[in-house]
Amino acid sequence: MPQVENVFASLTIIENLQMGAFVRRNGVAARVEQVFELFPDLAWRRGEVAGRLSGGQRQMLALARALMLDPSVLLLDEPSASLSPKLVGLIFDRIRAINEGGTAILLVEQNAREALSLCDRGYVLAMGENRLEGDAKQLLINEDVGRLYLGAL
Repeated sequence: MPQVENVFASLTIIENLQMGAFVRRNGVAARVEQVFELFPDLAWRRGEVAGRLSGGQRQMLALARALMLDPSVLLLDEPSASLSPKLVGLIFDRIRAINEGGTAILLVEQNAREALSLCDRGYVLAMGENRLEGDAKQLLINEDVGRLYLGAL
């Protein structure tokens, strides 16, 4: 899922989801309903044009569209970018649910605290280079990571 420009703004929610399943041979309607169970806010607006959605709703739609092929691995680029704190929590709750449903997730995220609390393993990049790696829970309590990325003093 790309960070920005991640929905077809001129298409409806349902059309965006159908585009996400364009190579799927069957079961599209059933998969749409499964995805709507995860994102009920989108379900009742299914006929609305995506360009009218808020930033958070667009992120949910982009995430929902990425799920249309029932991937075994989901690649997410900054899913919380430009979202309000309330919507950040909602997006991370959905990512957690997707992962608990059996989908592996590779997440690139600047919100280090949320990302590390969600992940099993973490890699801390600085200036495009891998500076630290290891168990995400250990990185979350690492003093260097805390000082540099989590706002610890």
